[in-house]
Amino acid sequence: MKLGMVGLPNVGKSTLFNALTNAGAESANYPFCTIEKNVGVVSVPDERLDKLAEMYHPVKFTPATLEFVDIAGLVKGASKGEGLGNKFLADIREVDAIVHVVRCFEDDNIVHVDGSVNPARDIETIDLELVFSDIEIIERKLDRTKKAMKGDKSLGEVVEFLERLKAHLEEGKAARALQMTDEEKAMLADTPLLSLKPVIYAANLSEDDFRNNIDSNENYNTVRKIAENEGSAVFPICAQIEAEISDMDDEDKAMFLDDLGLETSGLNRIIKEGYSLLGLISYLTAGEPEVRAWTIKKGTKAPQAAGKIHTDFEKGFIRAEVVSFDDLMACGNMVAAKEKGLVRLEGKDYVMQDGDIVLFRFNV
Repeated sequence: MKLGMVGLPNVGKSTLFNALTNAGAESANYPFCTIEKNVGVVSVPDERLDKLAEMYHPVKFTPATLEFVDIAGLVKGASKGEGLGNKFLADIREVDAIVHVVRCFEDDNIVHVDGSVNPARDIETIDLELVFSDIEIIERKLDRTKKAMKGDKSLGEVVEFLERLKAHLEEGKAARALQMTDEEKAMLADTPLLSLKPVIYAANLSEDDFRNNIDSNENYNTVRKIAENEGSAVFPICAQIEAEISDMDDEDKAMFLDDLGLETSGLNRIIKEGYSLLGLISYLTAGEPEVRAWTIKKGTKAPQAAGKIHTDFEKGFIRAEVVSFDDLMACGNMVAAKEKGLVRLEGKDYVMQDGDIVLFRFNV
């Protein structure tokens, strides 16, 4: 999973990126501090892997990973090449989902590129640049489809949908806010629309507001309402607090989070929202050589899941030996799970479940 972190200049984006990834991106109080994209790769925390490692004492321990991309701050006119717009648009095309960092804190010492803190305006600024770029793409696709329709009248439905989408975009609305059928979504499978990408809004609050004033913070509530209207994810975060805990050991971090009334860090919350938005789950493989998590889409069948490990596993798939993580933990070991009939033999039509522990049988 690759998440692109976007936001206007000076909203706390690079500070949050550094805190989440310890990647050391430059962070300063002026626009375009981030010019080249910064990339940080983090391990996805999974207590199930830790439990399996205690059981098997593996030589290798390989969690799933998440890639964060800190993308240059955006200004109005980016879709026409203003500021670092062309680079911004190119970088954002490569990510699976967007983490949109929105400034919800007041601080006279940190300049705002538009002179004041206004989350609705800031979100609209970035959305419009994505929308303007998408309009050009849809116009070209619409022209091509109309020409092709002269020889294939069945493309009429596609033209009708593209015209509806174009009108929606021209109203300044993101493609993700348009109700689409599965068939219509399939029509866009080869069309890389920026405003169609799933979004997680990270409402960046001051430390004081984050500790004492989240629910009554007008800026945060503005972001929350926007997210609800378009079906996006949203959560409050304090980049400054995340920066403070990023260097703490696990015990101190847990105490700090408990003091704030939080069960987990901002990184874990972003990972959870990202998996949910993109419809991702993890299956596990376990043994003395390696304990490992593999990320797949919900609904993936066993042969395709096996192909994540190696293409030969999918081509020569015979069956999968599957036990749920909870069943294995309850039994204490694989032998006991087999004796109780909890290790199942599944075929090609088996749909993988989150937390399945799998041994694939194949023959090439």
